[in-house]
Amino acid sequence: MIAVLMGGNSAEREVSLKSGKAVFQALKKQKIDCFSFDWNGDNLDKLWSIKFDLAFIVLHGRGGEDGFIQKQLEDRHIAYTGSNSASSVNSMNKYLSKQIWLEAGLPLSPSILVSKNQSIPDINFPLPWAVKPVCEGSSIGISKVSQTSQLHAALELARCYDDQVLVEQWIEGDEYTVAILGKQPLPVIKIIAEQDFYNYNSKYNSNTTQYLCPCDLSEAQECHLQELALKAFNSIGSSGWGRIDFIVDKHNNPYLLEINTVPGMTSHSLVPMAAKAANINFEQLVEQITNEV
Repeated sequence: MIAVLMGGNSAEREVSLKSGKAVFQALKKQKIDCFSFDWNGDNLDKLWSIKFDLAFIVLHGRGGEDGFIQKQLEDRHIAYTGSNSASSVNSMNKYLSKQIWLEAGLPLSPSILVSKNQSIPDINFPLPWAVKPVCEGSSIGISKVSQTSQLHAALELARCYDDQVLVEQWIEGDEYTVAILGKQPLPVIKIIAEQDFYNYNSKYNSNTTQYLCPCDLSEAQECHLQELALKAFNSIGSSGWGRIDFIVDKHNNPYLLEINTVPGMTSHSLVPMAAKAANINFEQLVEQITNEV
């Protein structure tokens, strides 16, 4: 019996419900014994009262990608999809993941961490800056700061979601993403959004966001991004499946943005799109994620 865990109480709840419904339907189509469970942040006792063998985690953001639900399942010796609790902690925290990637020699833009009630340290890299909550997904709470007078408002917005805020140099360039399935990178997707960056609206509501797969990179450039993505994925200790996001500047230099260990599985989502380009349909994708446990 598979429990499809969806919902949660993070800022990404609605997206998670859509992802979970799609995964649940894919499992049912394959005649797999399963049930969906909407975790609202306060009803895990109800889940533990049901006997199941495997959890398919489709909880995005806090509670689902930060190691919490993984640790709950580990403590009960229940198998689950995706990365373990320790790597999930490091993946969800953008500052921790950047430190790990820095040690691994991966390409990153310079950044600083600003904690609650801390005076803003000197920022010794040029404008513009990206200001983002350390532990939040789906581009929630992110601002582009083009002049220093905008920094205070950007920090205030980010602190609505997290006490710790990452300020990093904004790299002008094109956005790409690489999905990982098992131990293999999938085809690279280029994302073209109308806004300054691929924000929440571009991801889930816009019909004008463009996705290029095959992307516009040369074969060598695409292979290089895939190699970097796999190294980033492995260095954090991630497993099963995930997605690594990049910016590639005008000189074709790639920079890692972040890792997603429970990516979206909606009609607008990138992992199903990349899988389709690799001739893996949605049901097969769900099956492969399940088999990676």
